[in-house]
Amino acid sequence: MNSVPLWVQLVCLAGLILLSAFFSMTETALMAANRHRLRHLAKRNNKLAITTLWLLERVNKLLSVVLIANTVINALVTALVTSIAISAFGNNDKVVTIATGIVAFLLIVFAEIAPKVIGATYPERISLPASLILKPLMAIGQPVIWFVNLFVNLLLGILRINTGAAAREHRLSPEELRSIVLEGGNFIQQKHKSILLNLFDLESISVNDVMTPRTQVEALNLATPVEEIKQQLVTCYHNKLPVYEGEINKIIGILHVRKAAALLSKGDDLRTEHFRELLSDPYFIPEGTDVFTQLQYFQENREKLGIIVDEYGEVLGLVTLEDIIEEMIGEFTTSVPGNAGVDSFHWSEQGECMLEGATTLRDINKRLQLDFPLDGPKTLNGLLLEILQDIPEANICIKMPGCIIEVVQVQHQAIKMVKLIQTVKSS
Repeated sequence: MNSVPLWVQLVCLAGLILLSAFFSMTETALMAANRHRLRHLAKRNNKLAITTLWLLERVNKLLSVVLIANTVINALVTALVTSIAISAFGNNDKVVTIATGIVAFLLIVFAEIAPKVIGATYPERISLPASLILKPLMAIGQPVIWFVNLFVNLLLGILRINTGAAAREHRLSPEELRSIVLEGGNFIQQKHKSILLNLFDLESISVNDVMTPRTQVEALNLATPVEEIKQQLVTCYHNKLPVYEGEINKIIGILHVRKAAALLSKGDDLRTEHFRELLSDPYFIPEGTDVFTQLQYFQENREKLGIIVDEYGEVLGLVTLEDIIEEMIGEFTTSVPGNAGVDSFHWSEQGECMLEGATTLRDINKRLQLDFPLDGPKTLNGLLLEILQDIPEANICIKMPGCIIEVVQVQHQAIKMVKLIQTVKSS
């Protein structure tokens, strides 16, 4: 080394450190690269993305070539710095110690920490072009990689680590997918993000959460006089009506109102049997069925309306395909007259909101940004009855997180109307 000029040795040292930094930076960038984005680019025939994915599919060989190169380069840096120090200051213990410290500092700062931070900050920008260098290196160093991996695989076998099985098991869970959507930031429009998040929630909620409760179901009773049936059909706001005889737990079919409209011209000749002939078979749904499963059942059975029943066959309510779709994308249907105020409830300027007792807690949480518990009663009336353990009188107030609930009206053994008074203004 004495015959080599000092400036040449320093240039070689700088070059080796840069090479070490390149491999450190590339290793971090490849491991931090977003594989979903790389697959997207590969589908668009991006050659660099295709090459990068090819390397990541052979991660054992990839890490071997990177680490072997880095280790050899670091060893050369150590030897070169020591040689330069001995040539300049003589061969003694202090010189070797100082040279070792200088090597450690140079490698830690310029060949490890700084490059890896850069690689983690710009993974795709670095990994894509670097793949053009690493792929040929992997081919050239194949014999060395095979020899090293022979011992690596032996060690993994002794430790009973199956890297293939671990790779197959590495799949995104629904919670991880949800986190990806939440962290999408400006890459996903707010409306699209809301729809995707609602899709993830479909398996965690049941039809009981989105159904129209029994007390609000509009149904046709064939036991009533024909004139009342005709009047109900004329004023009906739905396309389909459940039909029962005597009491609502005895549902005998579903009536298409448009088909029944043609019967109204019969006048005095109209009989209940005419309506009975138009009925289609009712479709029953067990309570507790999750919404996503029910959506599939609707599709498989080509149904759009189902009657929800409990274990005793008692009718709890009904759910439609529109109810589930609205749960995903938000409300889009026209509100039924008389319920417009309930369907569009929000905080007033005074921080108050009037609600019916039958309003679901999920809707309240969504629209008023509250945090009522959802693991028990489904409606505001049910929640208040559970807390009070009694049917309350009017003007009773209950303090809940984020609001005060004032019972305004009690009717037919149920809370009819309540007023919510906001205690913490939402930002």
